[in-house]
Amino acid sequence: MKIEASGSVCGARVSGVDLSGALSTQDIADIRAAWLEHKVLAFVDQRMDDAALERFTVAMGGFGEDPFFDPIDGHEHIAAIKREAYETSTLFAENWHSDWSFLPKPPSGTCLLAIEIPPMGGDTLFSDQVAAFAALPDQRKDELRALNAIHSASRGYAPDGVYGDNDKGRSMSIRPGTAALARQSHPLIQRHPETGEEALFCSISYTIGIEGMDDLQAAQLIMELHQWCEQDRFIYRHKWEPGMLVLWDNRCVNHKATGGYEGHRRELHRSTIAAV
Repeated sequence: MKIEASGSVCGARVSGVDLSGALSTQDIADIRAAWLEHKVLAFVDQRMDDAALERFTVAMGGFGEDPFFDPIDGHEHIAAIKREAYETSTLFAENWHSDWSFLPKPPSGTCLLAIEIPPMGGDTLFSDQVAAFAALPDQRKDELRALNAIHSASRGYAPDGVYGDNDKGRSMSIRPGTAALARQSHPLIQRHPETGEEALFCSISYTIGIEGMDDLQAAQLIMELHQWCEQDRFIYRHKWEPGMLVLWDNRCVNHKATGGYEGHRRELHRSTIAAV
């Protein structure tokens, strides 16, 4: 197995390992170590089917919850993240987020397997929340450590959300509902349970408030942190290839989709790794 760092703040390219079959204990240990170090791993030249994606997800920690996706036929833990060539609906997941951060126990990771990759566009951006927090002044770090953020899926998956009842013409199978109105508090600064590193844990998509602040104050702080984390020095831009599997750590990176492939079909299969 060969691991090449991306040259950006996070991310690495992994070759020389076949994820289509069973992995040895040593392989799993090596992959986990690389995952914790680089936060985002791109495994190239894979020949995986959905059963292999499920096996890999189990090996990396087991299946997490996917509350607002319908699974693909025959695989209850896999969702199709797809966009047909003719679609004109808003791009899915185009705002920064950490997957399902509004759950009481958010997932530790996400896997995306390339099924059909367009000839251009469709990059995924990752923002290193450890690096972003580390670059703040010490006094600011202390101020943020004292805060709890309020997370909710309401902006996206409530009946009146972006993917709610008025979202038409989308090929992805999304199931919005009133459960998206629930709120969950998490510390604004999280300590990674495996590395011990501190990371910002908020996003423009799912963080809707800050405990002890009025709506305006909270919105200003969330936007301030959003703009801070969007700096190029904290970003890794991932370019997709056919046969690629990408694994990332939701505990220390945010991510977002990008477009630029209009008129072309794109499909990836996604699984969620349970919280540690």
